[in-house]
Amino acid sequence: MRNTAKITTAVLAAGALTLGLTACGSDKDSASDISGPLVVAASPTPHAEILTYIKDNLAKDAGLDLEVKEFTDYVTPNTATEDGSVGANYFQTQPYLDEFNEKNGTHIVSVVDVHLEPLGLYSHQVKKADDLKSGATVAVPNDTVNEGRALQLLAANKIITLKDGVGTSATPADITENPKKLEFKELEAAQTPRSLDDVDAAVVNGNYAIEADLKPAEDALVLESAQNNPNSNLLAVKEGQEDDPRVKKLAKLLNSPEVKKFIEDEYDGAVLPSF
Repeated sequence: MRNTAKITTAVLAAGALTLGLTACGSDKDSASDISGPLVVAASPTPHAEILTYIKDNLAKDAGLDLEVKEFTDYVTPNTATEDGSVGANYFQTQPYLDEFNEKNGTHIVSVVDVHLEPLGLYSHQVKKADDLKSGATVAVPNDTVNEGRALQLLAANKIITLKDGVGTSATPADITENPKKLEFKELEAAQTPRSLDDVDAAVVNGNYAIEADLKPAEDALVLESAQNNPNSNLLAVKEGQEDDPRVKKLAKLLNSPEVKKFIEDEYDGAVLPSF
């Protein structure tokens, strides 16, 4: 999910937001009714797949009525959670959530960490990062958190150097050393894998890499480390809903040995359990 913004998708997402809220509106009562199903908004891969595994294999024995709604943007799941159209969401990281709340006045809170999707640098042009030519164009996600993660990934692999302390708020303006004179093309996160035929390399979120049939463990030129990584994808709800019994049941299932094994078996290192 991200591991969650500048969201220059504001214009592009406006239509998706309207459609998404329309789609969710009819479910508002059931989402907020504690006796009804828990409706969870999720990105298709891997979030909805993990939730569907739980629904099909674990939920019944746990006494949980679970409904999964898929969204392809990073705006509607939080907006729908805020207005009660859905009861929870699973698609984002804590840094993304924090920034979304600050910029949009929402009140979404984390319940439990579930998994990490390592961010990776991919290319159809070169086999190693060192082979990128001077002046090469690198696509990066255009939302603040994921762009910062992308630049931190490049810095961690000594491709660029960033100002001290910029963290996940880093932008190309914070680059202090750029020995290859890389040029950065900012794109909506979902578009980065589709840009690989048009740029020299692209930094791609783990979920979008999977959807594009990229294998992070094999195909990435450089890959984000899971160790001490703050960008785990999480289950989130509107503040005050943390004690909903349905949410507690889902949180327990998301951190269960069965789900850990499913993630490890299904994604072969492209998704890593965070528990």
